[in-house]
Amino acid sequence: MTTVADILRAKGNSAIHSVTPSDTMLVALQRMADKGIGALLVLEGGAIAGIVTERDYARKIALQGRSSGSTKVEEVMTRKVHCVLPHQTSEECMSLMTSNRIRHLPVVDEQRQLLGLISIGDIVKEIISAQQFTIQQLEHYISGTHA
Repeated sequence: MTTVADILRAKGNSAIHSVTPSDTMLVALQRMADKGIGALLVLEGGAIAGIVTERDYARKIALQGRSSGSTKVEEVMTRKVHCVLPHQTSEECMSLMTSNRIRHLPVVDEQRQLLGLISIGDIVKEIISAQQFTIQQLEHYISGTHA
């Protein structure tokens, strides 16, 4: 079974993109656009204070007619952030994401130190890869060939 640690290793890029609660949403949006990502962790003193996403912008700024230049991240961020540990499985992550309707999970160690961030895309990519490997192995078994 694939673990969160395996997924982080496969991603290779361990950069954690973030903003602070006092940054404006304009800063957050620009950072997301620059990095080609849909979410940023909100860090305060190195600790996770929340997460802010493009969905937060759409629902809490754009649809309410607020200004992204004057609205602080802390006003729209999601404060309850679900985290996972490196030993947890991709299946556990998929279940957590599905049941809570979330797309991003920070990865922390036992001391709550931030190690990385995984997305639903990372999980789906891993699951597809595992399924393709299983199919390939079954095809070799059925045909009697060896890889």
